Amino acid sequence: MNQPAILAGLIGRGIQLSRTPALHEHEGDAQALRYLYRLIDADQLGLDDSALPGLLDAAQRTGFTGLNVTYPFKQAILPLLDDLSDEARGIGAVNTVVFQEGKRIGHNTDCLGFAEGLRRGLPDVARHQVVQMGAGGAGAAVAHALLSEGVARLVLFEVDVPRAQALVDNLNAHFGAGRAMLGSDLASALADADGLVNTTPVGMAKLPGTPLPVELLHASLWVAEIIYFPLETELLRAARRLGCRTLDGGSMAVFQAVKAFELFSGRPADAQRMQAHFASLG
Repeated sequence: MNQPAILAGLIGRGIQLSRTPALHEHEGDAQALRYLYRLIDADQLGLDDSALPGLLDAAQRTGFTGLNVTYPFKQAILPLLDDLSDEARGIGAVNTVVFQEGKRIGHNTDCLGFAEGLRRGLPDVARHQVVQMGAGGAGAAVAHALLSEGVARLVLFEVDVPRAQALVDNLNAHFGAGRAMLGSDLASALADADGLVNTTPVGMAKLPGTPLPVELLHASLWVAEIIYFPLETELLRAARRLGCRTLDGGSMAVFQAVKAFELFSGRPADAQRMQAHFASLG
């Protein structure tokens, strides 16, 4: 009866296939915690983006311990928070909010999650030049992770050019001038690249397709996704047909959840157990 009760949730769009609730609740059960995790899907609720402040207020008032945040709210939520962790402030995006002593504290576990997945899934790949599609909230975290993991030059492609330029400026300020740049010729950048990472939502179950023409892929590329529903996107399927080494979004999903669980519960999570449970979900 003395165990803390934890009520957490995920706020985003098109998240009904998310495995995050199962990951958190299974780990909570394994640690004998009263742990509930709920989805707050703006699409299912019929809400536009302007509803975000009200949803955050409601979660805080009704006793949520914290929230995970996904597409498209990872940057929109920033002005609604009281404080940020150093990592979230540096990245400029939040995927985890902890309600603590009446305050809303933003964290970023996406960066750690992608970096850990890259270390485990593609430990020995070349990293001279990598092309990244997307510069949104998840893209900012992944870009920080890529440069932290030794990518020499990151070329960003994003339809929102001012947002992409802001990320490039942020990355070069953190990692050194010239480490990141805006791309202008996708075919040329990919021809010279060792790796490709998709951080856009294109490829999700609700947004099928590929973020670039698959004819631009070549067998010497490694290709990584952060999408995990579906686990095999059209982009990964095309890359595997060519013989590319690939990394699906499952590892990032697990390792960001490991850290988020620790932030919500105050306890270390068993990463191996959470990986096994993710794999068991099919």
